[in-house]
This record gives sequence, C-alpha cells and structure tokens, in this order.
Amino acid sequence: MSTLLLIAHGIAAVFLIGAVSHQAASVLRTLDAAQGRFVQRFAGVRAAAYTEAIIVLYMLTMLLGALLYPIYTLGVREEFRSELPGAFGSFEIKEHFAALGLGLLPTYWWLWRRRSLEELVSVRRLVTLVLTVVAWLAFLVGHVLNNLGGM
Repeated sequence: MSTLLLIAHGIAAVFLIGAVSHQAASVLRTLDAAQGRFVQRFAGVRAAAYTEAIIVLYMLTMLLGALLYPIYTLGVREEFRSELPGAFGSFEIKEHFAALGLGLLPTYWWLWRRRSLEELVSVRRLVTLVLTVVAWLAFLVGHVLNNLGGM
C-alpha cells in the first residue's frame, strides 16, 4: 500500500511541477526574438488556465504526502536523524516550505482570478514563482530522500 501511495504522490508531484513550470515560464516570458522555438512553445500557454489545476494538484500532492508521513515517521525518520542529519534536515525544511505554499494558495487563486488588476501583475508573478520554487524544492528533496532509502 505504501508503494502505491508513494507512486501516486510522485505522479501528482510531476504533474504539479509541469503545470506550475509552464505557468511560471509564461509569466516570465518576454517578447525577445532571441528565444528559441522550444522556449516559445513552453512559455506560450494561457497562464490563467493552469490556476485551478495547480491548486488541485498541490492539495492532492500534500494529501498523499500526509498519508505517507506516518509510514516515514515510523520507518526511517530516526535513522535519517542519526545517520544522515542533512537528509533529515532537508526533509524538515521541505515540509515547512510546502506548508507555506499551501497557505499561499488562497492568495494565488485570488490574484489569478483578478486578471484585470494591472497593478497586481508583479505580485501575481512573484507568488507564482514562489509556488514554482516550493514545488521544485519539494519534488527534488523528496526524490533524493526516496533514493536514499526513505520509503
């Protein structure tokens, strides 16, 4: 059961980083002629269309992670704490950033619903980039820790 949960958690995380990366590339896109075709296509999406999917994927990934957390706590957490303190600490930091990202979701949703507020475009860009960094950080730390024998 834990393997199935871990696979579902990983798949949700991959979908999340894909969606949030497309949206982040779109809000950072400039009309620079030097951009390659791949970059133009990757960033050439309707950024607002990703908002609800990102929120649902973020909450689904967090929910699946929460279901896995007792298995991690009862399994390898103490081993990580004593033998790999860096891995233990990185997981703790990942948890905190993921929780902050979860708390940021209502603001993120509100900013993307208010597309006509031109004065908030930079704030919307910043919040989107913060969620992108959090999603990538959580994905990479989780992936490395799982490879170290986390689950």
